[in-house]
Amino acid sequence: MSRYSGPVCRLCRREGTKLFLKGTRCLTEKCAVERRAYPPGQHGNTGGRIKKMSEYAKQLREKQKVKRIYGLTETQFRTTYTKASHLPGVKGTNLLVALETRLDNIVYRMGFASSRPAARQLVRHGHVEVNGNRVDIPSYKVLPGMEVRVVPADREMLAVKVALDTASRGASVAWLSIDTEKVAGRLLELPTRDAIPLAAQEQLIVELYSK
Repeated sequence: MSRYSGPVCRLCRREGTKLFLKGTRCLTEKCAVERRAYPPGQHGNTGGRIKKMSEYAKQLREKQKVKRIYGLTETQFRTTYTKASHLPGVKGTNLLVALETRLDNIVYRMGFASSRPAARQLVRHGHVEVNGNRVDIPSYKVLPGMEVRVVPADREMLAVKVALDTASRGASVAWLSIDTEKVAGRLLELPTRDAIPLAAQEQLIVELYSK
């Protein structure tokens, strides 16, 4: 299955929540979810009537939401879940930890990119180093103790500077150490579920894949 390349605001409206796929635009009044808080399409606006969802539909929508937040294809998401489910511990938490420790997500969490798609592009174009070596694989797994930084020659890129300025207005996660002057950071430890700022019911995803 190929990666979605259509208008991403439709994805936020379909899931009924902000997926933060367009960076700073999601924080303004131009956000599509704020302007049209109903699913896209001719049957999206039900006039305030609430459609009853089956358990399967709830599980599917939760999986689609999380998959779209992190920008994975169906195959990538299923593969990530399969690997996470074989690890000791809670399957749902293992899945979120695996998603959070992807290099593109770490770059986003550190504030070096304004969105996960922008972070993915930054990595793919060779602007990011891990422990001093360039890595252009967005799914690269970052381990505790590893340093992630924007290549020194690329620190003055406009996209990076805008992202850092926006990120400075919010709170960073406790499991990351960030040096904004050097545009570098380090993963201190694997995050716990409580430390992952994501409004998701991962147990529904586990139930879906356990069928």
